[in-house]
Amino acid sequence: MPRPSPQARDASLDGDSARTDAPARTEASAVAPVLAVEGAQLAYERRVVASGLDLELPEDAFTVIVGPNACGKSTLLKALARVIAPGEGRILLDGHDLHRLRTREVARRIGLLPQGAVTPEGIRVDDLVARGRHPHHSPLRQWSRADDTAVTAAMASTGVSELSTRFVDELSGGQRQRVWIAMLLAQETPVLLLDEPTTYLDIAHQYDVLDLLRDQHESGRAVIAVLHDLNQAARYASHLVVMKDGRVVATGAPADVLTAELVEEVFGLPCVIAADPVAGTPTVVPLDRRARSE
Repeated sequence: MPRPSPQARDASLDGDSARTDAPARTEASAVAPVLAVEGAQLAYERRVVASGLDLELPEDAFTVIVGPNACGKSTLLKALARVIAPGEGRILLDGHDLHRLRTREVARRIGLLPQGAVTPEGIRVDDLVARGRHPHHSPLRQWSRADDTAVTAAMASTGVSELSTRFVDELSGGQRQRVWIAMLLAQETPVLLLDEPTTYLDIAHQYDVLDLLRDQHESGRAVIAVLHDLNQAARYASHLVVMKDGRVVATGAPADVLTAELVEEVFGLPCVIAADPVAGTPTVVPLDRRARSE
């Protein structure tokens, strides 16, 4: 693979750029959390999105955060990535205060794919993926064979190797999303944060991306993603976090958390819960208007 352009080498992915009447809640995981939120208040200027937020995210889990629009899911993910700082409380990474760690150290531990990432104009696939290596560079350490290896492996695992010399802006939506995920994997962080990674993709590409993320979880990474689709969340998550109005109202395995009562309470949707005929995971089946009135 050719040495990336100076623009690719210089780009950065680092961190600069309980309710008591909850409808359902499971016991906290016995596995040590890779990320923990303790009494956090999250806000944009004076608008408080969440207050008194407590949450533990297991290091061996594929965690999916779900909830209605504007409940604080994306804000929580930004706080976990150190994009925003809590006004109160703290966020811990492996037991250490996230905001007391050096930026480069955080960037080597946590990779973030934000919602609607904007592709730089006129950039090739291999150059975009190479940007994931920035946290591993310094004035004394420039591009190396290890970087080549990481980029090549990331493109292979996401199935974009054959696209390496193409321009990203000429790719389909599904291909483009795979390239962004390849960049995230090239960063080689043990924790991956993804904000609605299936948005704007057709249904086949949605499941393609989710299969890819499950592979990353099974290879040893902690994956934390925000999703809208409850059935996709139930199928792929090993750990589910349900939010409403800036609060965590339920956490645990999807089979334990996802009940008809919770879905109606949190999403305002009367439903029944059935078993997914393929995966055996919970599936939300909405009741139509006629069924609701009977």
